[in-house]
Amino acid sequence: MLVVGLTGGIASGKSTVSKMVGEAGIPIIDADLLARKVVEPGTRTLKRIVAEFGEEILLPDGHLDRKKLGAIIFGDEGQRRKLNAIVHPAVRWEMFVGVVKCWVRGHRVCVLDVPLLIEGGLWKWVGKVAVVYCPRSVQLQRLMQRDSCTEAEAVARLDSQLSIEEKVVYADYVVDNSGEMDALKGQVSRFVSSISRPMT
Repeated sequence: MLVVGLTGGIASGKSTVSKMVGEAGIPIIDADLLARKVVEPGTRTLKRIVAEFGEEILLPDGHLDRKKLGAIIFGDEGQRRKLNAIVHPAVRWEMFVGVVKCWVRGHRVCVLDVPLLIEGGLWKWVGKVAVVYCPRSVQLQRLMQRDSCTEAEAVARLDSQLSIEEKVVYADYVVDNSGEMDALKGQVSRFVSSISRPMT
């Protein structure tokens, strides 16, 4: 079975591409959804986070208070590393379970939708890497529009990530999302055809 890692930059349109690929019948394993699942009330991961950061990071209903936890780790590399050391292994395990389930069900291909595929080193563990690309100027424009933020705020967010050009270096497939929706549909259709071909 072919496992494809799908990634992109902020406001590049990765989520849109992921949705289109899923609608074409390819199973999607979404790292962001799994990251929420592993910290639900009662999970081992949430208990470990509470043990590390204290009860005050919980909401009254027992769910994780993301804002409070975010305030603790924002700008503190040491605290962020502690959190990642708890959450990342749990998410990776869930991704592995998802891949095994796809294999057991007889799927020939599945897609791992992982925002930090390159940064986290997960690209080494997939068969192929797909990067959703658009120029930085387009990313900037879309980010400002999407999040109603200033240019300075958008630039700061873009600069905090590995650039899209650096990610493209790792790509076996580039899905170009520089243009209109119709053009993107054509790109996604070609991508789905490529990854759906029987492996030789």
